[in-house]
Amino acid sequence: MRSIRILSLSLLTAAAFAPSAFAQDYSATDSSTDTASGKHFAVVGGVALLQPKNDPVEGIRKFDGGPAPTLSLSYYINDNWAVELWGAADKFNHRVRGVGNERLGTVEQQPIALSGQYHFGQADNVFRPFVGVGYYESNFSNEELTAPGVTEHIGLETAKGAIGTVGLDMNINSTWFARADARYMHARPEVKVGGEGTGADAKLDPWTVGFGIGARF
Repeated sequence: MRSIRILSLSLLTAAAFAPSAFAQDYSATDSSTDTASGKHFAVVGGVALLQPKNDPVEGIRKFDGGPAPTLSLSYYINDNWAVELWGAADKFNHRVRGVGNERLGTVEQQPIALSGQYHFGQADNVFRPFVGVGYYESNFSNEELTAPGVTEHIGLETAKGAIGTVGLDMNINSTWFARADARYMHARPEVKVGGEGTGADAKLDPWTVGFGIGARF
């Protein structure tokens, strides 16, 4: 009888601890599969401020910067290397000012870029810096510009060239992350008057600073 009581007590104790042990084991198994590693696609929606440099061409002192929503789609070849398609979901609007700070008009642009990127560290690290380089084009539109003695339309040709990116992802969990990045575009579009080239390049070379929220899958 004593041995039966001991056996019964042992079984009751085991039964009492079994659910907790099972839960711990399930939790460990579940967390091991909850990882960002091996996910090949990512999408980021955000907003960026684009600021061209001052004195881009003779007679113009400044292109005022402006914000616009942005969208990024990435394919990860592995946990570190990715190809990113990035662009403005709407147009950046710039007010153009002359040497005496007089307003010369407005112009809009909408860049799009394809870049290769390297993401440092492990996929599940909380902070993951990255760098990238690629090619971009930025179309200018709705140019409403004036200049002394010029009656014909003043416009800018499409800017094309290299783009460089530095950024930082902060993992919220295996799916969601926050992103901050800065991008530099080598932009030297030719100034056109009446649809004809003038030989003068606008050395805009803008920077963008952006923030967004992304998801990987």
